[in-house]
Amino acid sequence: MAVKIRLARRGRKKLAMYDIVVADARAPRDGRFIEKIGTFDPNSNPSTVVLQSEKAVDWLLKGAQPTDTARSILHHEGVLLRKHLQVGVIKGAITQDVADARFEEWKQAKEGKVTSSTDALTQKKEAEKQAKLDAERKSNQARAEAIIKKNTPPADEAPEAPAEEAEDTASAEGEATEEETPAAE
Repeated sequence: MAVKIRLARRGRKKLAMYDIVVADARAPRDGRFIEKIGTFDPNSNPSTVVLQSEKAVDWLLKGAQPTDTARSILHHEGVLLRKHLQVGVIKGAITQDVADARFEEWKQAKEGKVTSSTDALTQKKEAEKQAKLDAERKSNQARAEAIIKKNTPPADEAPEAPAEEAEDTASAEGEATEEETPAAE
């Protein structure tokens, strides 16, 4: 019996999630399986993988063959490296302590890369958000200036109206002072 480690689809239309399962190669994709060893959600950024790596290594050592997509997920999670190191321990090339130390070293480096990647993504999103806000402020400023320009009269008419009013007020004040001065004498 050929055993495969593969993905079984679930979830709704256009928003799929996958179970990582160990199944007989002759079983249908979403049909019977031997054991579920994890889940894979490609809809998040970065993709979310929840995997029981000990069970995956155990099945790989028993001879289960991963499909191409499952192989890339297992590689990304370090299961294939752990299997490789475990084969070295079984053959006597290295000790279990050395294998565990190498795997922990790889895991630390991987976590550093993932955190830097997520930090870069968040910084990029913040920069895009700030650029959109700046563009919106600029367009709102231009719109406000256009409304102010539309509501104010042109420059040619504006000075004449206040000048005429100033002359009328000045002449009215002058007449009032002239009337008062002769009466005061």
